[in-house]
Amino acid sequence: MGSVQDQIKEKISADLPVIKTRFPVARIKKIMQADDDIGKVAQATPLVVAKALELFMISLVQESCRHARMRNAKRVSPAHLKQAVLETEQFDFLADTVKKYPDAVGVSSSGDIDNGEVSLGRSRGRKKRFEAE
Repeated sequence: MGSVQDQIKEKISADLPVIKTRFPVARIKKIMQADDDIGKVAQATPLVVAKALELFMISLVQESCRHARMRNAKRVSPAHLKQAVLETEQFDFLADTVKKYPDAVGVSSSGDIDNGEVSLGRSRGRKKRFEAE
């Protein structure tokens, strides 16, 4: 039989999406130890911090995706992230950080509605080659 901790882990992970990316535990430990006020760090501490970061990122990205879907956007932009931060009480501590980013909805100079998507200047399509005959 599994322990109570194993049962709790199973219940928690059943509700969460599968995460393939992990935060580097060694780097988290190094960052924690860079602070002069922190002495030795228990082995489990960076693991718990890494899991907390994963859960935080999941909730922030899911909320941003929800805002992007509400605006029928195909991509999540910084404007959607900003809207998620400003409208979710849990992310209030990030409000000062997102103030510098533009809001989600606007009208572009061509008259089209801008969904807040940001172009990275890269084309996903193939470039056409023109050959001289």
